[in-house]
Amino acid sequence: MENQIPTASIGIAGCGAMGLPMACRLASAGLDVWGLDIKPLDQFGDFASRMLPSPREMAAHCPVILSVVRDRAETETLCFGEGGLFTTSPYPRVFIICSTLAPVDVLEIAAGLPPDAIAIDAAISGAPIAAQEGTLTVMMGGPEATTKTLMPIFTPLAQAIHHLGPLGAGMTVKVLNNFVAASTVVAVRRAFAAADSLGMDWRTLRAVMETSSGGTWFGTNYERISWANEGWEKGNTMAILEKDVNAYLTTVKASEQRDPDPFETAVLGSLKTMPPVDR
Repeated sequence: MENQIPTASIGIAGCGAMGLPMACRLASAGLDVWGLDIKPLDQFGDFASRMLPSPREMAAHCPVILSVVRDRAETETLCFGEGGLFTTSPYPRVFIICSTLAPVDVLEIAAGLPPDAIAIDAAISGAPIAAQEGTLTVMMGGPEATTKTLMPIFTPLAQAIHHLGPLGAGMTVKVLNNFVAASTVVAVRRAFAAADSLGMDWRTLRAVMETSSGGTWFGTNYERISWANEGWEKGNTMAILEKDVNAYLTTVKASEQRDPDPFETAVLGSLKTMPPVDR
C-alpha cells in the first residue's frame, strides 16, 4: 500500500504564515492543492477559491494532508475534534505533521489514527520567506517507502529534504534545531541592541559577524525574516518559538530525565520577555 499513495489532491490544513505560501508553491508547481483555515476568505488572496470550509470537506477531497497548525491541541482538534479529519469515513490516507511538536506528541497523535492511515512527521525550517521561495529544509520521519512516494509534494517546497528514520525522528531533529535557532535569536537580538547603545550601526556589526565566528542564519537573514523585530505576544511567531523551545525541553526531559538547566531556562525566559524593536 505504501508505494501507491495517491498524491493527486493535497490538503494544507493551517494556511497561515507558513501554510499559505506552501500551498501557493504547490499550486504553482501544478499540484491540485486545497487549503483549510479558520480565517475569513479575504485573507487568502488569489488562493481563496481553493479554500475548503471544514476538515470533513478536506478529508473527503484530499487523500494526503499536510498539517501546519500551531500546536498539539490544534492538531488534535483538526484530527479528532467535532467534524475532524478522522472522525468519519472517508479519511485521509496520509497525515503529514509539519507543525513543530514534541516527538512524543507525534507518536501519540499517530496512535489515534485509523490502522490503515499513515502518519509522517515532516518538520519544516526556514521561516515564511523560505516557504515563499521554495527553499525550506524538511526533516522527515516515517516509513521510507511512503516518504519517497511523497517527494513530488516536497520537492517544490524545499532545498533540502532529510529522511531521518522512523516516525518521530524528523521532529526530534527539529526540536533540537529550533533550540539552537532560538538561542541565536536571543543572542543576535541582544548583540544588535548592544550595538545600538554603543553607537555602532548594527549592520556594520552584522557584516563583521558574517565573516567571523558570530555568523548565524538569523543574523544573516535578519531583514528577510518577517518576525525578526517582534516582541513576545500571545499567538505571534516569538510565542511560537517559545512553544518550540518548550517542545525541546519536554523531549530532553523525557530522554535525559532532568529539568531544564540555567542556560535553557534563560533562553526560554528571554524569548518571553523580549521587547519589540523598531528598525
